[in-house]
Amino acid sequence: MGRAIGAMKPGGHPSMATQMFEARGHAAIYQKYRFAPGKELQRTILTYLQEKRITAAELVLDVGCGSGQGTRFLAEHFKKVVGMDISKAQIQEAKEGLSMPNVSYLVCPAEELPFKDASVDLLTSFTAAHWFDTDGFMREVQRVVRPGGCVAISTYTLDMRLRYGECSENLTQGFREFWDLLLKHSHHRIKLVLEDYKEIFEALPFPDKQRITDIFDTIPMTVAGVVGYLESSSPYQTFMKSDPEAAKSLLQEAEKRMLEVMGVSSRETPVELWSLQWPSAHSAPLMLSSCWTALKGLGSRTSTGPIALWRT
Repeated sequence: MGRAIGAMKPGGHPSMATQMFEARGHAAIYQKYRFAPGKELQRTILTYLQEKRITAAELVLDVGCGSGQGTRFLAEHFKKVVGMDISKAQIQEAKEGLSMPNVSYLVCPAEELPFKDASVDLLTSFTAAHWFDTDGFMREVQRVVRPGGCVAISTYTLDMRLRYGECSENLTQGFREFWDLLLKHSHHRIKLVLEDYKEIFEALPFPDKQRITDIFDTIPMTVAGVVGYLESSSPYQTFMKSDPEAAKSLLQEAEKRMLEVMGVSSRETPVELWSLQWPSAHSAPLMLSSCWTALKGLGSRTSTGPIALWRT
């Protein structure tokens, strides 16, 4: 989920040098158009946790939770879930979303988690870890996850495909062309996603870890949803700040091209996003490995990027 970055100052406190998801309008778009972790990604994580006997987890942290899409998935399975994000706007959106009695939200950086040592059963981060100061975050992971606990980190890949009847190939080609234009405006930390979270995986502080790179999810969307997904991305928001008219024109052209290729006129026409997700798993003190997945897409088959699971 999109986040603000909290880089660590020499004194150990997070600085707010780069804030990517602070605007309330952007957070609202994010809430509206971003989707929850895909079913295959959910299944992979839950199967791993069942194998490691973490299904009765007392405390689950969702770090970089954005507007709560992943947090709500976790709340369906665990007793107490805390979603946290450095962006006040994202947390406000999360609080105003679907209310669940076992979920709470905090504004805080990933590099300074307000929890006691060895107090967390499961720590997750969905499509957010690339925004964190990696060293600072990993120190906190090692500190707060209890012996026998688990960590699951995932992200989308940028290998997204759209599917609609016989025109899926042309539709995907056009979608990727617009993505490529947006990526010219991406923050330098997006390279961690482009590199499939390899650097983050290597930084995991536990020796026994595993990456899963073959999770595929299909996300049902609409033309409007695909365009909204593009709008919710950090590269688009950066583009908007530098050239608002050109950014808006790009979205309009993306929608126009999709409708023309599909031969339809309604923005609400259903389309599938296919995304590949990659998981990596690792155990903290016990360090048992599992998968990491990243989900990408909007109405086509999406591929989850890396997912990392750790057991302490």
